[in-house]
Amino acid sequence: MNNKLLRFAPLGSLALLLTGCSVGPDYHGTPTVPLTAKFTRLPASGVSSGQAQSQWWLAFNDNRLNQLIVKAMQHNPDIDIARARLQQSRAALAGDQAQQLPKLDASGALVRAKLPDSSSGDLSISNPVNLYSSGFDASWELDLFGGQRRATEAGRAQQQANEASLADTQVAIAAEVASNYLQLCGAQEQLANLQQNLVLQQQMLNLTRQRQARGAANESDVNRLQTQFENSQAELPTQRAQISGYKDQLAFLSGLTPGALDDLLSGAVKLPAQPGEIKVGDPTDLLRRRPDVRNAERKLAASTATVGEHVADLYPKITLRGILGFSSDTGSQVFNQSNQSWLLIPMLQWNILDFGRIRSQINVAKAQRDEAEAQWRKTVLDALRDANGSLSRYGEQRQTLVSYMTVEQAADRDDVLMKQRYNAGVSSLIDVLDTQRTRLSASQKRIQSQTDLALDYVALQKSLGLGWQS
Repeated sequence: MNNKLLRFAPLGSLALLLTGCSVGPDYHGTPTVPLTAKFTRLPASGVSSGQAQSQWWLAFNDNRLNQLIVKAMQHNPDIDIARARLQQSRAALAGDQAQQLPKLDASGALVRAKLPDSSSGDLSISNPVNLYSSGFDASWELDLFGGQRRATEAGRAQQQANEASLADTQVAIAAEVASNYLQLCGAQEQLANLQQNLVLQQQMLNLTRQRQARGAANESDVNRLQTQFENSQAELPTQRAQISGYKDQLAFLSGLTPGALDDLLSGAVKLPAQPGEIKVGDPTDLLRRRPDVRNAERKLAASTATVGEHVADLYPKITLRGILGFSSDTGSQVFNQSNQSWLLIPMLQWNILDFGRIRSQINVAKAQRDEAEAQWRKTVLDALRDANGSLSRYGEQRQTLVSYMTVEQAADRDDVLMKQRYNAGVSSLIDVLDTQRTRLSASQKRIQSQTDLALDYVALQKSLGLGWQS
């Protein structure tokens, strides 16, 4: 048998030589994009072109924020979905790679049958009859024109695209967790500020009632203070509801039920201090780092390989099939060489006339590749726009915060002076109320501006594609 099989060795050698050929376009990377050495909207201060920090939230030096992001990275449902999709693409790639290898099936059977009795007496058959059979069935489709290799190439690129998609989800979740936590801190700080002002307003109201009892103030003054106090107190439920909403959203992002993080987030929390300077890298680093850009590039590579996979359908396919079997009516003699049979079948398949079906599939694949390239260009432009816009907003918000801090300091000084003038009988109660409203408004605006700056900081890190973990 071995000598007979050796006759087909030249055919196998020729097939191995031909398997080095892959039809269709080769992927040579993305088109060149002209980039500047620095970001166009880089602020004059507070931001530098140094190497960006991947785990940017560590710069806040806030242990609770760090814990929240760790929980979200481990248990967030969107990240779990992205991980599952990555596992699917890895399994599909393993299947594509296995398609290039030979297939071998084994079989075995025992047949026991009773045949009709022979009346002629010429046949000597013992009933019942036993038949033992075993065999191997092997087949191998020779990848002469690289269709299977192109499928594997596309599968590998799709797996890498899903890896980038997982990283992109991590970037988004890290930013969303930080945004909700910072808004929680801002809302809690505003609530504490409002409660502190309520204490001062209550004190002023009590003092004015005492002055009214001595005839130094009238009922109108008391009513004004009472109205201001009740208006400020009416803001408390809305503020508390916002705080509860941020806590529940943080629990959801961590894969937990509402209220599960209340103990961790309990107590008044102030906004964590931001770093004095942010390192953002340059546009080249941005495109290399952003997961959505990598995802679009890998999808372009996959669609290019798919074109070659369809082009290979234009050419012949050769499959080598071999059958080796053994059969005997005696179990101990099944694998005796005299009981073996074998068959080797080279099969040629070629769609010579399909009325343009394959050509239409090739044209569809080419159009999909062109779409993927356009999508990649759009993603690159969007990434550059996003990063420059975030840099501009962050730089402008820094200046806005400085202005609100200056206004708050002036309002604090004016409030102290006005109370002194009122106690001395020089200023009226209306003047005191106006300065208190101004100070409260200035303080709330400063806290909101500080919160907005923190949110712009987070948006900047997200636009730079930071926060993903391999």
